[in-house]
Amino acid sequence: MQMGKLATLVLLYVVSFCSMVGTGEVQLKTVLINCGTNSSFDVDGRRWVGDLAANNNLTLSSAAAADTTAALSRNTSLGPLYGSARIFTGGLNYTFQGVQGDYFVRLHLCPFTFDHYNANGSEFSVAANGLELLSQYSVPGDIATKNPDLLSSESNGSSYLIKEFFLSISSNELVIEFLPSKGSFGFINGLELVVSEDDLFAGAITKVGGNIVNLNLSGRGMETMYRLNVGGSQIKPSQDPDLWRTWEVDTSYMTNVDAGSQMKNDSNITYASSNDSSAAPLLVYETARTMSNTQVLEKRFNMSWKLAVDPGFEYLVRLHFCELLFGQPNQRNFRIYVNNRTAADNFDIYARAGGKNKAYHQDYLDAVSSNTLWIQLGPDTATGASGTDALLNGLEIYKLSRNGNLAYVGTFNSAENKTNNPKARVLLVGIGAGIGSVLILALVATVIFLLRKRRRSEIGSKNNAPGWRPLFLHGAILNTTTNAKEAAGTKKQNGSVASMRMGKRFTVAEIRAATKNFDEKMVIGVGGFGKVYRGKIEDGTLAAIKRAHPQSQQGLTEFETEIEMLSKLRHRHLVSMIGFCEEQNEMILVYEYMANGTLRSHLFGSALPPLSWRQRLEVCIGAARGLHYLHTGADRGIIHRDVKTTNILLDEKFVAKMSDFGLSKIGPALEHTHVSTAVKGSFGYLDPEYFRRQQLTQKSDVYSFGVVLFEVICARAVINPSLPKDQINLAEWALRWQRQRSLDTIIDPRLIGQYSSESMKKFGEIAEKCLADEGRSRPTMGEVLWHLEYVLQIHEAWSRANDKESSSLTVESLKDCQAGGAEERQNPLFTDPDLAISMRQRGKR
Repeated sequence: MQMGKLATLVLLYVVSFCSMVGTGEVQLKTVLINCGTNSSFDVDGRRWVGDLAANNNLTLSSAAAADTTAALSRNTSLGPLYGSARIFTGGLNYTFQGVQGDYFVRLHLCPFTFDHYNANGSEFSVAANGLELLSQYSVPGDIATKNPDLLSSESNGSSYLIKEFFLSISSNELVIEFLPSKGSFGFINGLELVVSEDDLFAGAITKVGGNIVNLNLSGRGMETMYRLNVGGSQIKPSQDPDLWRTWEVDTSYMTNVDAGSQMKNDSNITYASSNDSSAAPLLVYETARTMSNTQVLEKRFNMSWKLAVDPGFEYLVRLHFCELLFGQPNQRNFRIYVNNRTAADNFDIYARAGGKNKAYHQDYLDAVSSNTLWIQLGPDTATGASGTDALLNGLEIYKLSRNGNLAYVGTFNSAENKTNNPKARVLLVGIGAGIGSVLILALVATVIFLLRKRRRSEIGSKNNAPGWRPLFLHGAILNTTTNAKEAAGTKKQNGSVASMRMGKRFTVAEIRAATKNFDEKMVIGVGGFGKVYRGKIEDGTLAAIKRAHPQSQQGLTEFETEIEMLSKLRHRHLVSMIGFCEEQNEMILVYEYMANGTLRSHLFGSALPPLSWRQRLEVCIGAARGLHYLHTGADRGIIHRDVKTTNILLDEKFVAKMSDFGLSKIGPALEHTHVSTAVKGSFGYLDPEYFRRQQLTQKSDVYSFGVVLFEVICARAVINPSLPKDQINLAEWALRWQRQRSLDTIIDPRLIGQYSSESMKKFGEIAEKCLADEGRSRPTMGEVLWHLEYVLQIHEAWSRANDKESSSLTVESLKDCQAGGAEERQNPLFTDPDLAISMRQRGKR
């Protein structure tokens, strides 16, 4: 009886299945098409079927008589799929039945040469159910822009490319249309459709800088831009058997690979929930990248991935996490930045995933207007977590369609921008004319440049000395008769910006005489450009002479920038340029000599006497005045970009002057908030916001100056790897003590007894404000200067009060002694000098 019921159920199931097949209602799980042939083959347990073979679910149609199949023996080394291709000179459609649902659609493309067809000249467009996937697409052109590490390449030069899209198909049919550009052709090696049965991209998603929204892909599509296995090796499709995805290595996309070290955990990893099971294979979560503890000492910086994208689209950013180390919440908290904006702070993987070794993913949505998408993870030092290192296991980037379009061809190609519009044609003609004019001007400029270069080469050939040619002062008006001391700034108007370059032109003979023929005993410093000598020029004035190394290209740009800056700037708290030398293949700058060297040398690392608290305040005020002048003394201001204690020099009267303007940049124009530039500066002083965004502002100098303030009171190096982990970085270490209002615990012991608690309190507050994580929260240099002057006033008032009290104590003691007899004269204040000193110190306290 039971057997009869079972047979009936099986029969009903078979009949139902057959009827669904007849009506096309069965959803196809995976479709693998080998294009341009009727042959089939198996790879990794999957069967690829020729597009000419009998297939009830696929219809192939073409509007071109020249539709061709090709046997590509040259590509067989890449696998059987790339040994054939379908070539089309007219419209070509692949129609699939029974594909309702969510699918990954992959186009397999491999350039080739066959008969008179050369794939290097192919160009075509692709659409899926009306959604434009590719427009005027060139496979070799796309391969040329990709990182070679991401492509499979053989010794014969063959490389292939896979374009992957995610489509939510509402109908029961998928039509993939191929259309070559006019006068060209297109090709396709393979088509792959893989169903995504779970709601892989369903539900709420966090919009960067906004609210949580629902991701609705109905009528939209996505293109897979990147899929990275962070901290691990490449994962092949066969290792991701559910969706057959390729996970690439992330190292080639990191701005600094050493910023994140790899880690691996062999323990059993499980998914945090059933919704995560198809997000990524468990192999992704077994490896990770976490911020380095030894390679990168500056823990305020981030692990950064720089990814090239198409502007004008929204992007889905999927981050994969799995806590592999900590077994409790609030032990690893960090921040997530997407496109230089905070996407999440106080991010705790353990708390979000529900435990250790739990695979979890987080999605973010952001609109991108530039060609670059930044993903950055870094410590959230404000959380108080025991560990603030960031961690990431995997990264995916998807481009979302816009107005029925996923294609990008230089400018966004939407329905409203078609060139059959008369106005558009007029615009294109105007653009063409403009481009033509620019090309003509460029040609003329090139000819002039080549002629000038030839002339310079002829002049340079007279000098047989090897090395670089000098950096000429282009269009400069040079004062060759200015007295050296006057040029040094001793008689110049402070605070004025010269409208032309100033300085004396020295001969090489004069420089050699001043430095005793570049005697090594005269060297007082060495940089990437060369050496700095102490010298005495012809009128007996001491000078610092910077000589660029003739055989080195390092620092030449910075050298020229310094000439440009110092020839325009004059201020009491900026080092002045006396002159220059640019003959006999030399490039030399001559500065005023700063008798007391660098500020750092008076803080630590030398046998020099320590600076008093008053001297340190005056030095900081002087440096702040110099920076304030840089920021405000010109129309757009100047950003120093390398503020540190070795670039603050002290003259014979300990007057502080800013030096080394080789990295300086002109500030942003009025309509801009920053200067976009590569990150340069000194480790330990770098503004973390500038490091993350590569956007330089005057507040970057403020941050560096805040580090200088802490260095001044702590008298230690800003980075010291020999110290315990939490003390390596001075800025972080001092900031923690300052936030606890216990900064006096870590100050230079030589300052004890020299300052009032109120002045130290205010000083620490200024430094803390300078080190705010975001530039907009930091004060200007003018505000910093005002507060430092206030601290000095507090200190001077305290000093006067203590001096008066000490003086009163001494006078009263003398009166007592004089009024008494011989016994009174035995007062310990007279007989014990140590006690007298102790009394005075007690009075100061």
